[in-house]
Amino acid sequence: MNRIAAYPYKSHLLVLTLFINLALFSCVSKKKYNELTQKKSRLEAENANCQDSLFATTQQRDSLMTLVKNLLNDKKTLMNDTTQLNENYRKLDKDYQSLSDSYEKLLNKYSKLQNFSAAETQRLANDLLKREKELMDAKKETEMLQASLKQREARLNELEKILADKEKATNELKNKVSKALLNFKDKDLTVNIKNGKVYVSLSEQLLFQSGSIVVDKTGEEALKKLALVLKEQDDISIMVEGHTDDVPVAKGIPGIKDNWDLSVLRATSITRILLNNGVSSKNIIPAGRGEFAPIDPEKTSEARKKNRRTEIILTPKLDELFSILENN
Repeated sequence: MNRIAAYPYKSHLLVLTLFINLALFSCVSKKKYNELTQKKSRLEAENANCQDSLFATTQQRDSLMTLVKNLLNDKKTLMNDTTQLNENYRKLDKDYQSLSDSYEKLLNKYSKLQNFSAAETQRLANDLLKREKELMDAKKETEMLQASLKQREARLNELEKILADKEKATNELKNKVSKALLNFKDKDLTVNIKNGKVYVSLSEQLLFQSGSIVVDKTGEEALKKLALVLKEQDDISIMVEGHTDDVPVAKGIPGIKDNWDLSVLRATSITRILLNNGVSSKNIIPAGRGEFAPIDPEKTSEARKKNRRTEIILTPKLDELFSILENN
């Protein structure tokens, strides 16, 4: 399934609609008009399919985020269970020692009372056998708890190692990206880790002219350097998110009705540059957030400048964690 968002088709549809309308007022043949109408319908269908693909991919991303949250909860539960098992083990061990002492006392008492009557001797013998059985049962339960405790500790250690490896890989990826983009100003480009993901945030002034979807040369240079790192990373998912401020776009720009269109088309332009420089199309998804995910909610010019940005979100894949869950 092609994961690249279909919003660029909107501009094609608008242009094609314009041609069809022009054709209505000109001497174009009916055959040409029908061809244009069929092409418009086909592009609309392709646009709908791409919208479905973007929605499905976004759901998959949300599922992965939920899975990581559940795994962290499982880790916490396992640690609590391990603590409880340790307490139970210590209690059983104490009970086992108590039973052992009781058994020794009964054995001594039995030896002293061997001269008693046969009935009394039999009673003591039965009592002794009962205590022996209780002692063996307690020992067996203790051994089972020890085995269960070792299994849980092994699984907990495995999960902790994978999470630690994931965190290490995320930090290494951040360092590689930061090093590749070292020559660009901090105010135009930042690299941070948030919720286990690497966020590369690029300002509008680095990438685009106001209202434009064409990446400037400086921005294209930064994206090419970033692509050199990303094309070597087969184990990450890449989400390219376009963001705008809350000021409506100027009317009359072909193919752009509102900030949704602007943010999606900008994300798609950036995605194409990354793809053209070696990043795999299987790992990358462009998306537009419009003005609905601001980092500064104020209505000042400075706040709006911060909100006009593109975020490239790098998420490590969780195949190894899936494997552990399937085997347990």
